[in-house]
Amino acid sequence: MANPTTYYGLPSEVKFCKRCVLSNQAPCSYPEFLHTKNRIAPTVPFGDDGVCDPCKYNDKKKNIDWEQREKELLALCDKHRKNDGSYDCIVPGSGGKDSGYAAHLLKYKYGMHPLTVTWPPILYTDYGHRNFLNWIEEGGFDNITFKPNGKVHRLLTKLSIENLLHPFQSFILGQKNLAPKAAIQLGIPLIFYGEPDAEYNNPISESTSALRDKSYWVMNNLDGIHLGGVPIPRLMSEYDLGMNDLSPYLPADYRTVERSGIEVHCLGYYVRWTPQEAYYYAAEHCGFQPRPFRTQGTYSKYNSIDDKIDDLHYYTTIIKFGIGRATYDASQEIRNHHLTREEGVALVHKFDGEFPDRYFDEIMEYLDIRPEHFHELCDRHRSPHLWEKVGGEWKLKHQVTNL
Repeated sequence: MANPTTYYGLPSEVKFCKRCVLSNQAPCSYPEFLHTKNRIAPTVPFGDDGVCDPCKYNDKKKNIDWEQREKELLALCDKHRKNDGSYDCIVPGSGGKDSGYAAHLLKYKYGMHPLTVTWPPILYTDYGHRNFLNWIEEGGFDNITFKPNGKVHRLLTKLSIENLLHPFQSFILGQKNLAPKAAIQLGIPLIFYGEPDAEYNNPISESTSALRDKSYWVMNNLDGIHLGGVPIPRLMSEYDLGMNDLSPYLPADYRTVERSGIEVHCLGYYVRWTPQEAYYYAAEHCGFQPRPFRTQGTYSKYNSIDDKIDDLHYYTTIIKFGIGRATYDASQEIRNHHLTREEGVALVHKFDGEFPDRYFDEIMEYLDIRPEHFHELCDRHRSPHLWEKVGGEWKLKHQVTNL
């Protein structure tokens, strides 16, 4: 019997990490502007021992000399620190726990003068917007917010759902590309993001440097670049968009980057990063508050709560990759010894794949998508090696179990 078809270049054999609850179907970070319908994306590496790279990175963190890493951070800060009233670094974010933690550490512990830069959520939650205001007002930071053209933003978000089943792409594009371009325009050569991608899905080999790979935020030209799964020339000809409409979503030009000398660092390379501790820190120092209710699709209240589309995004990850929000949350909490694997398995079975209906109708109305059409798109994006219909309902063929 032939093996079922696989989509997105996913491994045909589904495996689950022996330590956490992540599967080998989890996609690695990928340059969003290269995302097409037919992309073949790398997935999280697993060793012959059945352990995923994020778990191995967590092991590596136990042996890192964090005092030495802090000395490296201090040297970097000393190199760039300004005392003339100008900014010496940029911290991108929208007031979540991680950007609150990073900005506050840099300003109040390490004596830097950060400018916070915000590409706002597609649809702010009211509590997410309060956290943004608290970040600036209670945390004490200067901020520049860039709000893109709403008409274009809705169109690109709608296209990313229709072509890629990726509700979050227009936000991710801005989140990754705005800060470097702002740094170039303002002459601020140092940018700090939070934790390295190796914390979650990416290969452990990416943890050997503090610098974020330029492939995520630099382009050579427009060839091969897609937004919402559509190439730039088609966006301009079929949707009557100009380069002025599209440029906010595009990465910086490599020639401009080379001339500017800007560097994008991960603060989590220098400081041991634990999401739960970042939450406690941001709550104490920046007025960060969790959601007033459990996030649909998981058991937590404080991860990725700024945007009403967040929950729908994680629902689409279980459709495409068989991995929902509870899997992501439980995996990192198992690694940090806040959950046992058995507890994580139970939480995944209980919450993964829960449909996020709280904001669903509002999102569909905002994007002018019929709810029925969205569900049709979900069914088109289910990889046959992950899903089957049982009694008229879609069921995952493989679920994580206790060892």
